[in-house]
Amino acid sequence: MEERRTSEVAAAIEKVRRRIDDACRAAGRDPGEVRLLLASKTQPPERILQALEAGVTLFGENRVQELVEKARALEGRPIEWHFIGHLQRNKIRRVLDFARVVQSVDRPALVDDLVRELEKRDARLRVFLQVNTSGEASKFGVRPEEAEALARHIASSGRLELEGLMTIALHAEDPEGARPCFRLLRAIRDDLRARGFGPLRELSMGMSGDLEVAIEEGATIVRVGTAAFGARAPA
Repeated sequence: MEERRTSEVAAAIEKVRRRIDDACRAAGRDPGEVRLLLASKTQPPERILQALEAGVTLFGENRVQELVEKARALEGRPIEWHFIGHLQRNKIRRVLDFARVVQSVDRPALVDDLVRELEKRDARLRVFLQVNTSGEASKFGVRPEEAEALARHIASSGRLELEGLMTIALHAEDPEGARPCFRLLRAIRDDLRARGFGPLRELSMGMSGDLEVAIEEGATIVRVGTAAFGARAPA
């Protein structure tokens, strides 16, 4: 049974990789420009190991306790953990113990608290600026018109390295419904580049249902969960 499940995960990941490759070629992009991040929410360490054996090394968690438990259980494995969920200020220390990147920096107060903890550790952290491109109140992220101010705050922090932007697009039955969100994130990134904020190479956008559209609009990281692991069990 375990071998069969391993094969299922590996086969699903291979399908996702083919989708990424096909989308890149259709968009005239090099497939090497797009990385696959597996969103491993609710997945046990055993399933993450199966994905690791299939060649995936980039994983994202959006719950602090899950990140801590899985990172400890898989200590020593060649995994790069990203934190992709809303980060509460009182959980920063635990996230920084394990995450190499925080993709969800969305407010000045979080920047300040991250910097204070990093100063204690004499450390630096790679971050993405999260933008709410859909305008939905249910989603986190800075408003598009406030992205420059937050980027400036990050850039002046002395401890945070702004590598790119992240968004959670509008969920729609038709993947085309997410395109305006992806296009807006890229436009904000391009504007920040023009204003001197550096290359900002990363655009983390696109999930299982709309990754092709995200890649067409410039995604460099797609965050995939169900297409690799299957549908999550009801909470």
